[in-house]
Amino acid sequence: MTSSTATRAKTPITVAYGDGIGPEIMTATLSILDAAGAQIAPEVIEIGERVYLSGNSAGIAASAWESLRRTKVFLKAPITTPSGGGYKSLNVTVRKTLGLYANVRPCVSYAPFVETLHPKINLVIVRENEEDLYAGIEHRQTDDVYQCLKLISRPGCEKIVRYAFEYARRHGRKKVTCMTKDNIMKMSDGLFHKVFDEMAVDYPEIKTEHMIIDIGTARMADRPEQFDVVVTPNLYGDIISDVAAELTGSVGLAGSANIGEHVAMFEAIHGSAPDITGKGIANPSGLLHGAVMMLDHIGQHDVAARIHNAWLCALEEGAHTADIAAAGDASVLSTAEFAQAVIARLGRSPSRLNAISASPAQTSQSATEPAKRYQSPPKAQKDMVGVDVFFHWHSGAVEQLADTVTSVLGGTEFELQMITNRGVKVWPNGFPETFCTDHWRCRLMGTAVSRDQSKCTHESILGLLTKLRGTGLDFIKTENLYTFDGEPGFALGQGQ
Repeated sequence: MTSSTATRAKTPITVAYGDGIGPEIMTATLSILDAAGAQIAPEVIEIGERVYLSGNSAGIAASAWESLRRTKVFLKAPITTPSGGGYKSLNVTVRKTLGLYANVRPCVSYAPFVETLHPKINLVIVRENEEDLYAGIEHRQTDDVYQCLKLISRPGCEKIVRYAFEYARRHGRKKVTCMTKDNIMKMSDGLFHKVFDEMAVDYPEIKTEHMIIDIGTARMADRPEQFDVVVTPNLYGDIISDVAAELTGSVGLAGSANIGEHVAMFEAIHGSAPDITGKGIANPSGLLHGAVMMLDHIGQHDVAARIHNAWLCALEEGAHTADIAAAGDASVLSTAEFAQAVIARLGRSPSRLNAISASPAQTSQSATEPAKRYQSPPKAQKDMVGVDVFFHWHSGAVEQLADTVTSVLGGTEFELQMITNRGVKVWPNGFPETFCTDHWRCRLMGTAVSRDQSKCTHESILGLLTKLRGTGLDFIKTENLYTFDGEPGFALGQGQ
């Protein structure tokens, strides 16, 4: 223990041992932190499978929330979400409830000591953590069709994109790559890309690029050394960070930080691995790297560097668990033995791998990453111009649905513009080859009173729905259509 750690006040942190291999790797990790002189005061909470199965569908009790809000630092082992039964992901719940908007996942190769086809990987995935399809808003709407809403907000985009650029600047990174699918989702992913381009002008020293997520993922799998910092929406970030971590030699090596304005959570990126639970062979490195990021976050940079360098020494000297052991390794260490191998090398620096500096400027994470608070733009002129009405209907050809809808439009302020099935225009002038389900959208546009005004109102929509219901049609959802400063706030149908 150094003199600086001996006099440092202990920082309270919340610790969860988790499920599956969680207790094994958390015990190993905490033993290393203790031996290295980390000044922490753990508060242990129980979350995960046993809490779920006790009848708590959230997987976390009120007392655990109290600990998290008090310590503001969470070191979490993997947990198991029971399948079925409507259980929600605890990871997503914690991230969204506590506003942990930035998921930071460094991925580094440790060749030649960990086998990999890509020995020069050194990239960071900055994943948006609160929005996108992980909003978890899902509905069954018809016999055939289920819906999941993808939510992307300008504040969410601005926070994560700004964070990625500030992270790159702070850590001396040279390039930030944005990945979206805005060739298809032109409004939601399009907003993410637009915000990225807007903010890039504030960082002229950083090279920028945008890639469509499919080719971007392919390039990462083939040439990961071309990437530096990657910023992307939630689902894509979850996928590509596992891809990048696996390319380094093992997904079990990667740690993860989840950063918010008030609270931060640190973990391994892998799951609870029930297939190897209790065998004592799990690699604690991912959680240990999460813990190192935590130590940087709470200002214990010297301890973080001490642990990281000892871990690098252990790799160099052949201390390997089963997941990274090469053919012919003389010995493969258990979870506990690997922890002791790291402890035995505390105070040493690697001879071939790059040693880690204790300088705050080089740390993995900081609670004080500079960021500009979101400023709401001027309020746009918002005009309602129509409504999409979705029907559960399977009674005949699309022309019959069109005739039924148009039969009640006389005397209303609406006209039927198109009908789609799963987003594809099928009326007017649909194709007989288009496969249709029982889920239909009718786009009803307000008829213009003048060139720039519509009769469409909430009251007129309610009257329209009453008339539609009188036909026996089963409408399952409506979506009001607006323009914002004259720009449509809705997408065309495919083929429209």
